Formats: sequence, structure tokens, C-alpha cells
Amino acid sequence: MSERVVPPAARRRRRPTKQGVVLSEALIVETALRLIEEHGTDALSVRRLGRALGADPSSLYRYFRHTDDLMLAIADELIGCTLRTWRPTGDWRADLRDLGLRMHAGALAHPRAAVLSSYRVTGRVYEIQAVETILGVLREAGFPDTEAVRIYHAFVDQALAHGALDSASAAMPKAAREAEAAVWRATYARLSADTHPHIAATARHLVADMARSSYPAVLDLLLSAAAARLAESREREPGTGRGPDRHTGHVRRQLPRQEAVRR
Repeated sequence: MSERVVPPAARRRRRPTKQGVVLSEALIVETALRLIEEHGTDALSVRRLGRALGADPSSLYRYFRHTDDLMLAIADELIGCTLRTWRPTGDWRADLRDLGLRMHAGALAHPRAAVLSSYRVTGRVYEIQAVETILGVLREAGFPDTEAVRIYHAFVDQALAHGALDSASAAMPKAAREAEAAVWRATYARLSADTHPHIAATARHLVADMARSSYPAVLDLLLSAAAARLAESREREPGTGRGPDRHTGHVRRQLPRQEAVRR
């Protein structure tokens, strides 16, 4: 694609495409997302996208500089799909759990696109909104700023990584998925206790658990750890002489009363 992008105000086509639709950035992203899921990543070409839209491929240059620019827009739209369905309640732990599960479900709904976009930083509207929102949930819960960023980072990377992992599995042909699942029954469940005592002792649990995503479990572990750290920080709030600064996370020393008076 070209490096020239037409300003938003001048992008709108005055005439519909051959299929009777008016081009827009949203329509292009929606169509590209559908092509990726139906035909794989090779489908994301200007020529094929233009054909699907019933438009001259060159008209896409009015909206995106190149295919990578379009890929970032697709990644941002996946974030937007999640945010549009999420309704915070004010309970930070329940809200983040719900958001994480929605992020994971959104990835599984668009597995091929999720694998492509999971490691990208878009700098676009929905990603910025997500960063602001998650940090807000954590800061309003009482996490110091350094801790809020640390937990935000872990939370997002965990959701994206598991979304990409499970999406890659979901994108495999059904026969391949079933063959991999069968390995736990056909191989691991039959190992001898004499040679592999731990696997043999837990085989039935492995067969049952490995067939599903571990994301809900690891999400709960992360949130439990975050809650424990928050409880610890509250025990060291100012007044005890050991509390962390609200914005830096550094421990603030409280002067003894007599020393404070002299100063």
C-alpha cells in the first residue's frame, strides 16, 4: 500500500462501490477480519480485499498506508469488540476477571486474527481506552501507581498470550485438534506407575483438565496474588510509618513524634 493516507474528513466516497456500499474504515476492517477468518492470513492483500468490497484496490489507500496499518486497525477493533460488551460494577477483582474472560472469548471468536494481532501495540483509540480503563480500575482500588502498572502489564500479557495460544489451537483443523486431545488418553493415561508414578497418579485429572483452556485458572491465580499484595499495602498505609506512597509505591518513613516536633 501507499504511504499516503487521506485525512478522515476527505475519505468518504461519494459513490457506492460495485456492490452498492459506501467505503469506510470500519467496513474495510470488518471485511478484512472476515477474510482472515475464512481464508487465513494470506487473504489480507489489497487486491483480494478490494475484490471483496467491490472496490478498486487503490481506493483502500485513502484509509490505510499499507497492510500492516490495516492489521493494527484490525487488532484495535478486536479490543473494541471486548470493551463494547464490558460493564464494570465497581468491584475491581470481579471487573478484571470479567474483562479478562471477555478478552479471551473475543480472541477465540476471531482466532486467526487474534494470533496475528496479540503481540502488536496499536496506539489507536480502543487500545488507549483499554489501558486507561484498566489502570483506572487498579488505581481506584488502591494500588500504588508502580504496582498498578505491574499488574496491568501482567494482566494484559496473560490475556493476550492465552488468547493467542488457545486461538492457534482453535484454528487447527478439527481432526488435528482431536488427535492432539487423544494423546492424553492414548499415551499419558497408559504410562506405567513404575516408570512415571506422578503422571500415572494424576492421569485421569490430566485427561479431564488438559482438554480445556487453563486461562480461567491462571487469571484467578493472578487476581488472588494481586488482592494479597493490595491487602499487604493497606496494612502499611501512612500512619504506620511503613506505607507506600500512593503514586510512586516507595515506602514513606514516618518520623518519631519528638523528632517531628523538633523539625
